[in-house]
Amino acid sequence: MVNIALIPIDNRPVCYTLPEQISKIDSNIQLFMPPREMLGDLKKIADINGILNWLKNIENIDKVIISLDTVAHGGLIPSRRSLDSFDDIKNRIENLKNILVEKNAQVYAFSSIMRISNNNVNEEEKEYWNLYGEKIFKYSFEMHKNNNAQTDVPEEIINDYLNTRKRNFEINKEYLKWAQEGFFDTLVFSKDDCAEYGLNVKEANELQKIIEDKNLNALVKTGADEIPLSLLSRAITKNKTVKIFPTFTEPDYVDKISKYEDVSVFESVKGQIELAGCQVSFDEDDADIVLLVNNFQNEQGELVMGVDVKGFGQKLKLPNKSFLIADIRNANGADNNFVDELFKQNIDKDLFLGYAAWNTTGNTLGSLLCCGLVKFLANKPDELAFDRVQMVRFLDDWAYQANVRKALKQEYTKINIKALSEKMKSYEEIIRKKFCMNFEKISYDFPWNRFFEIEVVIS
Repeated sequence: MVNIALIPIDNRPVCYTLPEQISKIDSNIQLFMPPREMLGDLKKIADINGILNWLKNIENIDKVIISLDTVAHGGLIPSRRSLDSFDDIKNRIENLKNILVEKNAQVYAFSSIMRISNNNVNEEEKEYWNLYGEKIFKYSFEMHKNNNAQTDVPEEIINDYLNTRKRNFEINKEYLKWAQEGFFDTLVFSKDDCAEYGLNVKEANELQKIIEDKNLNALVKTGADEIPLSLLSRAITKNKTVKIFPTFTEPDYVDKISKYEDVSVFESVKGQIELAGCQVSFDEDDADIVLLVNNFQNEQGELVMGVDVKGFGQKLKLPNKSFLIADIRNANGADNNFVDELFKQNIDKDLFLGYAAWNTTGNTLGSLLCCGLVKFLANKPDELAFDRVQMVRFLDDWAYQANVRKALKQEYTKINIKALSEKMKSYEEIIRKKFCMNFEKISYDFPWNRFFEIEVVIS
C-alpha cells in the first residue's frame, strides 16, 4: 500500500474527481485530498490555511503531489489575479515547506509560469483583459522577440501586468532554491497557452537555464491541468521500468504543433511519456504498452471554435498488446470519425488501458497515461473503477465536447442541465452497449456555470 496526498489546482472534475477515480483502479493506492470545498474555483480562492492544516494532520504519507499555486496564490486562476505581495506569498510557501519537511515524504510539485492568453476574455484573467488582452499579448510577444515594444495600453495597466508577472517569476525562483537543497523528488514548471514568443516563454527559458547551470532536479514542460496526474504517474512508476511505443494515425505529420502548445506532436508525446516516469520505445515488440495517437495533418481542429479538420479516414487496427488511445485530432473534443471506427472494433478489455480526448494535447496525454499506468501496474485492477473512468471520458470528451456542447450553445444562451441530460442519453446507450457497462444512474452538472466543462456523476 502506498499513501499519496494530492493537493489539486482547483475543484474542477478533471483536477479533483479524475485523480480520485483513477486511483481507485488500484486498491494498493490510497489517495488523500483536501475536502473539495477547500479548493478554489473560477471566482473563489482556495482556503489556504485550511489546506495547510489538512496536510499537517495527515499521518504516514509516502508521497505528496502538490500544486504549488494552490498554496502560494489560492489556485491557478488566482495566481493571475491576486494582489498579494511577494513577501506574503513567500511566507505561505515557507510554511508549506516546513510542513513537508515534517512529513519526510517524497515531494512531487509543480508551479505554473503565468500564461498570457491571446484574446479579450477576462473570465480567467484580471478585469482589464476584456479591453486589453490582445494588446497585452502583442506587447509581450514584441518585448520578447525584439526586446522592445510600443503599445497604447494605459501605463498603469501594463505596469500592473508586469509587476504580477515579476512577482510570480520570483516565487518560481524560490522553488529553484529548494530544488538546489534536494527538496523535491520532482519539480515541474508548466507552460500553458504558449506562442513562439512572449514573456512567459522568456521566463521559461530563464528558468531552464538556471536548472541546467545548476544541474537541478527540475523540468520545464508544456501543459498545466494534467501535470498533477503526470506526477501521480511518476510517483507510481518510480523504481519501475515501463516502455511505451507511440504510434500515429498520421505518421507524416508528427512535426506539426498542436494548438496552445509550442512543441511538435512527437515532442509532446515523448515529453509526456518521460514526465510519467516511463521510457519511449521505438520497437513495438520490445514495448510494454502501445500508445496509439490519432493526430491531425496540417492543423489541429477545434470543434467549438468552428475549426473543422479532416477526420480519421482509415481502417483501424488495434494493437495486440496493452494499449492506450490518445485522440488529439481536435483540441477539446473527440474525432467522431475515429470514435465511429473504434466502436466497430472488437476491443479486448484486458488489453485496453484507456481513451482520452480532453482539451489540449498535453491534457489528453497526461490524463490518459495516468489512467493506463495505474491499471497496467495494478496487481489486480478494479475493472468497475476502470469502466467508470472510461464512461466519464467518452461521455465528456466524445459525447459532450465533440457533439452536445455545440448543440446546446446553438439553442441556449445559458447553461441548461435538463437539456444536457436529455441530449446525452443516446450517447450513454451507445457506450453502455459497446463496453457492456451497467451503470444505471448518470447525472450531469456544469461545475463552473459555463459551457466549457461538465461533471459526469456515475452511481
